Amino acid sequence: MRRGIAILGSTGSIGTQAIEVCLRHPDIFSIELLTAKQNSKLLIEQALKVQPNAVVIADESKYQEVNDALSGEDIKVFTGIESVNSLVQGESIHIVLTAMVGFSGLEPTISAIKAGKAIALANKETLVAAGDLVISLAKESGSPIIPVDSEHSAIFQCLQGERSKAEKLILTASGGPFLKKSIKDLQNVTISDTLNHPNWKMGSKVTVDSATMMNKGLEMIEAKWLFNMKPEDIDIVIHPQSIIHSMVQFKDGSVTAQMSSPDMKLPIQYALSYPNRLELNTKRINFTEIGRFDFMEPDREKFPCISIAYDAILKGGNIPCAMNAANELAVEAFLRSDIQFTSIHKVTQEVVNGTMFVAKPKLSDIIDTDRTARIEAAEIINKLKAK
Repeated sequence: MRRGIAILGSTGSIGTQAIEVCLRHPDIFSIELLTAKQNSKLLIEQALKVQPNAVVIADESKYQEVNDALSGEDIKVFTGIESVNSLVQGESIHIVLTAMVGFSGLEPTISAIKAGKAIALANKETLVAAGDLVISLAKESGSPIIPVDSEHSAIFQCLQGERSKAEKLILTASGGPFLKKSIKDLQNVTISDTLNHPNWKMGSKVTVDSATMMNKGLEMIEAKWLFNMKPEDIDIVIHPQSIIHSMVQFKDGSVTAQMSSPDMKLPIQYALSYPNRLELNTKRINFTEIGRFDFMEPDREKFPCISIAYDAILKGGNIPCAMNAANELAVEAFLRSDIQFTSIHKVTQEVVNGTMFVAKPKLSDIIDTDRTARIEAAEIINKLKAK
């Protein structure tokens, strides 16, 4: 039976590559639903090519444009996040790929989990903001969560067939575009500098997170929930070659690594095809050409977002949610040239420090924390702009 796929965030980097993966294996995958936030033009192009059962444009002002363009097709057109929440529960959908950027992916993911759908998770913010809640719901509904992030996919692959719990997880990091820059140099980096990642092609938000290394902090929190690990048993190691995507250490001292060329189609395809592996035309590793693997400890003084994330998950409750919201807003402000690169971590830390702690947050608490943190972050950003 073909697997019915819903791609949430189809116009983003992960979404567009997921469509390529599905179209390469039309006998295995059937794309049932595409959703986009605002990119109506690309959503229309994708819908005409893929012919899904339905599409959702979250921005209601773009609905008429999409509806008119697809009026001659057998494709239902919806708008609003409520439509996404409802449609992911459809009977024809077996796997929901959550590739929406940021906190916006939380509610659709929860909705799909409640319906027992398999989740191909590319939205790390879902577990950062509400990991305890999401994992509990997934256990109740029997909804499997298969990671798409290259690091978590690597760990997931390393654990296949293992009967022993991991002793330690080792998340690898490229170090981003500023690995060799000094703290002083970071004061004057541009948006263009920041988006020039040496190894990966990703969306703007993820690329900025890579440059601040907040992405490793978010991934550490996500790994804690996905693999039931303590934060102190999750290490971050810089590996500039980006060939080893992460490693797992076991109680006998063995370390298992997953290696491949840096290509997001591999973890996307593995999540959609699991437990099977499908053919993928990606660059094969030539070890003699690479010559060496380098590893180094991240500089937490230069990349303070790592420590902010560890502190947040150790405090627990709603604090990681506040951190995530503040970081999202700070990254957006940087991409608008409203604040400097080095202000991203300052905004995030200040919001975290001012957040009222909720030990066991419900979904309503998570939504309220996110809203409040964004308001506070916006106020801090406005003050920085005024200087």
